[in-house]
Amino acid sequence: MHYPTQMKKRQHGLTMFGFLFVAVVLVAVALLAMKLVPAYMEFFSVKKILATMGQESDIRSKGNAEIRSDFSRRASVGYVTVVKPEDLSIDRSGGVPVISADYEFRTKLVGNVSLVVDFSASSDPNAAPVQVE
Repeated sequence: MHYPTQMKKRQHGLTMFGFLFVAVVLVAVALLAMKLVPAYMEFFSVKKILATMGQESDIRSKGNAEIRSDFSRRASVGYVTVVKPEDLSIDRSGGVPVISADYEFRTKLVGNVSLVVDFSASSDPNAAPVQVE
């Protein structure tokens, strides 16, 4: 008679409720990852483009229109779709122009719930990210 109670003590496993909870959590994490990974890949592309443009020797002689055109060409090769040349801000106060882009990535998550991520990239490696309030 003690055999069934001993078996219950040794049995380990996942209940149906526990399995469903774990499955819902994994699906939610996968959904977030599928939405966030492309946004971050594009952000790193923008960051790389701006860093490369900032290191060019002829950046001082280029006008704002030339800088925006150069960014547009590089962005089309790097599959950057969120940041447009008009979104760039070019600061010439320090000798070398500093090109920066502050933008937000917005995508639908589920129903009427959206996911919004703010990004800030600059050609100046020492630039601090902009604080969003």
